[in-house]
Amino acid sequence: MMLKKSILCALGIVLLVCISPKPSSAKKEAHLSDIIVTNTRDHLLVYFKVEECFTEEMNKAIMNGIETKFTFIVKLYEVKPKRFDTKIADIRLTHTIAYNALKNEFSLFLPEQNDKKILIKDFEEAKKLMAEVVALTVTSLANLRRGLQYQLRLKAELDKIELPFYLNYVFFFLSLWDFETDWYSVSFRY
Repeated sequence: MMLKKSILCALGIVLLVCISPKPSSAKKEAHLSDIIVTNTRDHLLVYFKVEECFTEEMNKAIMNGIETKFTFIVKLYEVKPKRFDTKIADIRLTHTIAYNALKNEFSLFLPEQNDKKILIKDFEEAKKLMAEVVALTVTSLANLRRGLQYQLRLKAELDKIELPFYLNYVFFFLSLWDFETDWYSVSFRY
């Protein structure tokens, strides 16, 4: 009888351990947030940012001088019921960050900001700029027709890093910080 109770108790504990959520499985995934679609007098613009995209491994790699690139994909479609949607814009935008240890500064390339290169000392500010897309011109308003339905589709991904062959063994951990967000859609009527 005592053996039977011990076995049942042990099985209960094993089940609890197997079923209970693990802290490592609670890892947050990269996702887009704060998506705003607006316009100027002449252009359709989009603003958004990527959340939860920097891991500890990625931070270490950047601080070790490995150039890192985020690619943002933005597509605009005219929605046509019962037919295929018409693509109006298809944009691939790449933000780049590189750390110069000698100067203790980060170099960022943000194409939507007039292809300017930004030099900054603060890593947290550099990561913030890297993960934001500000006032990206999607298309001219002349390409849109009044009264029609449109859909903007957005996605972000970390570009795969190409390392020299001999470094692949040293930096095998880099595969652990690849990310790609889901597609996000914003529908609007012009």
